[in-house]
Amino acid sequence: MTTKELYELIEGDYESASRTLMNDTIMSRFIVKLLDDKSFSAFKKAAENMDPKELFESSHAMKGAYANLGLMKLSGMASEITEEFRPGHARTMSDAQVTEKINAIEALYNKTIDGIHRFADEQ
Repeated sequence: MTTKELYELIEGDYESASRTLMNDTIMSRFIVKLLDDKSFSAFKKAAENMDPKELFESSHAMKGAYANLGLMKLSGMASEITEEFRPGHARTMSDAQVTEKINAIEALYNKTIDGIHRFADEQ
């Protein structure tokens, strides 16, 4: 599987990632590092407790990391949670709506991780 094929599989933006990371070798190296990233596990823990501060911090970290990797859909989804829990802003979603968004993030994240595992196994 090529890097471009991986990005198609995981609903990533290959062009965005290549603008940031410059070439497939660097893109491949950094996308595989996502397998060791702890921000999603911190996000899930914060979600279990519906901890506003931790939800903001973990989703904010995810938003930036995913955007840099060209995972724009995941980044955008994380951004919604970031803005919902941004300090000083009033919440606009119910806990049930937040949970629904978190579940959608988890589903796409799992799809992404599965794709990266397949990619890494082929390298």
